Amino acid sequence: MTLPRINHQEARAIFLDRHGLGQAPSGAGKGGDLQAVVDQLGFVQIDSINTVSRAHHMILHARRSAYRPRNLHVLHDRDRGVFEHWTHDASMIAMQHFPHWRLRFQRNIARLSEQSTKWREQGIAGKMDDLMRRIADEGPCCSADVGEDEKRSSGGWWDWHPSKTALEFLWRTGRLSVTRREGFRKVYDLTERVIPADILRVTPDEGETIDWACRSALDRLGFATSGELAAFWALITPQEAKEWCLRHLATGEIAEVGVEQANGTVRKCVIWPNTLDAAVDPPTGRLRILSPFDPALRDRKRAERLFDFHYRIEIYVPEAKRKYGYYVFPILEGDRIVGRIDMKADRGADRLHVKALWPERNVTFGKGRVERLETALSRTARLADVSSVTFDKDWLRH
Repeated sequence: MTLPRINHQEARAIFLDRHGLGQAPSGAGKGGDLQAVVDQLGFVQIDSINTVSRAHHMILHARRSAYRPRNLHVLHDRDRGVFEHWTHDASMIAMQHFPHWRLRFQRNIARLSEQSTKWREQGIAGKMDDLMRRIADEGPCCSADVGEDEKRSSGGWWDWHPSKTALEFLWRTGRLSVTRREGFRKVYDLTERVIPADILRVTPDEGETIDWACRSALDRLGFATSGELAAFWALITPQEAKEWCLRHLATGEIAEVGVEQANGTVRKCVIWPNTLDAAVDPPTGRLRILSPFDPALRDRKRAERLFDFHYRIEIYVPEAKRKYGYYVFPILEGDRIVGRIDMKADRGADRLHVKALWPERNVTFGKGRVERLETALSRTARLADVSSVTFDKDWLRH
């Protein structure tokens, strides 16, 4: 049987629409409007690099130009519309999904028990009990508040000093939650004091969470392989996602489709049948600066297949060996990645300074595109809380 086909242009339109990049940004970027953005995306990746603004703020700003960093802190710290935990990386996740993280907590307990012999020797189990009592009695704390007399380590979190390791374990297994951040440091409290009671009462079983993870991922991706469904939340295994797809293909609830890639090849995916029937408007021609960790690009292989855009972070590459720069930002225009830009907020000089821009293959930056870029950079400067944009002399590379 011949599979239905989605051409490359349609695939990009569906994908960008599901990621909130199909329409020009509009809305307040705070309160209920910001909640709606996070609900649509599912989660927003957190990253500490702050050359312009942190990744989570740039992700939200790309979809709401009025967004400002304080708004996410209010949504998390006060309104409890999101919680912080892991997907494929540290993320702010829509609060309604917290019950499904019980599966992650359970699996983390099982996985991390492999450290039990080493941790027993370091007395980490006892530290956990002490920390739970301390936080219950004295309130929230961060890693700097504990283990002052313990040996420090620069290794992975399991090699941190015992009290800090205990805090991280309690958070990764759900007994503690992040109540706020001070600077970029997590502040932990008892989960029952952070997560709303009505959310805590919901206890899905493993099968319900696997079903939810696949359905919600397919909703947000538009079309996907079973591996991409598993990777979206990084909550279930590839095998669990594969078995889910096989069951629902057999019932006809989902369908197979051939999706044309940027190089002309066709990739077999699953899709909701109504997605095939629904018309999606072409993306707006708006030019916007994206975070390298934007949900539309964080799956590097998918981004390359759909947008013919190869990206890697070069912060760990010696400067002399970098192809582009320490931390460059992709530039989206319509349904194309048209370039990448090396820029930094120089807050001492109250400016956003552009060091270089590299157009993508077969893209030119003529007068009109440069004007659209300058408009986008002015919006980014406001997000970074600086008032001007400046350029190196030879900023436009070829």
